[in-house]
Amino acid sequence: MTAGLPPDAIGGLHEKALAQLDPAHRDFFEGGAGRETALAENVRAFGRLALLPRVLRGAGPPDTTVELPGARAATPVLVAPTAFHRLAHPDGERATARAAAAAGTVLITAMAATTAVRDVVAAAREVRADASVWFQLYLQPRADVTDALVRRAEEAGCTALVVTADSPVFGRRARDDRNGFHDLPPGYAAENMRDLPGAAPGTTLDIAMSPALSWDDLRRLRERTALPVLVKGVLHPDDARIAIGEGVAGLIVSNHGGRQLDAAPATVEALPRIAEAVAGRVPVLLDGGVRSGADVVAALALGATAVGVGRPVLWGLAAEGEAGVARVLAELAEQTAHVLTLCGARDCADLDRGQVVVRGRWGVADR
Repeated sequence: MTAGLPPDAIGGLHEKALAQLDPAHRDFFEGGAGRETALAENVRAFGRLALLPRVLRGAGPPDTTVELPGARAATPVLVAPTAFHRLAHPDGERATARAAAAAGTVLITAMAATTAVRDVVAAAREVRADASVWFQLYLQPRADVTDALVRRAEEAGCTALVVTADSPVFGRRARDDRNGFHDLPPGYAAENMRDLPGAAPGTTLDIAMSPALSWDDLRRLRERTALPVLVKGVLHPDDARIAIGEGVAGLIVSNHGGRQLDAAPATVEALPRIAEAVAGRVPVLLDGGVRSGADVVAALALGATAVGVGRPVLWGLAAEGEAGVARVLAELAEQTAHVLTLCGARDCADLDRGQVVVRGRWGVADR
């Protein structure tokens, strides 16, 4: 596996983005919690894996489409939720939405987006009338605020909700503390938080985190909406089993891009146990550390239906706007199809866990 998207694969978009971003905003996008161990391990863990190809299978060109709750994607590479896209480029989430729609994939738009969800969905559907946008949701301590957010997502035309469950408190991020970056600059806002219950007209509420939230709150949400609900931030198999019992439509194995619990495992290391606990009952997705098509295929072989990418999308956005996002998504989609072909796979599900081995631990005795 690659340890990152190499500069020649995406035309140096990462380097160009880092050079163009305001240093505080660059650190916000690039940084993680604590000593950034989880952040680094997300990428390194993929680098410790190798793929065992199957040969002479007569598979033909692979079908890369995947069926997901409220969506059919042309590629198993989705856009993970990330905040504040307008800090990367003036077109912000609109540009990201247009690029994701053109790629035929799902955008999970963030609750902390700098563009309101209705405008994000509208931008996506300017490109494709059937574009799928999911809304990332932090359950709020005030049920009326959660209800208002869900209603906005429904009215905008979102096809699923993604509940981020790994944030009972905000992660401690040394880079943001060092830069004093704890709020958006003038002229920017988390637009989904505007004009909610409890906010003065025209103003925004802060996104609230609460360790008192529980499965009861998730249950209430499911009773409130007909949209499929996925839970993001699941790393423990017991939580996966509980979520299945609560009727969720899917799970996303995630450590929040290394931005919450720095002691959390790399997501690809947590994936197999979650997939085993779920046993195919709902789709399992993964985000964190995906930087190449080989990484995507490894995750698929280990039980994921699809993966999300966050930071690479932001690099493309900061470097070249919509065109940069399109280049990142196209490169990852092309790499994924190429690696599937090399592995003899007919489609994204035509892989098995035995095709992933740890480098240096697979010797003669295992042949």
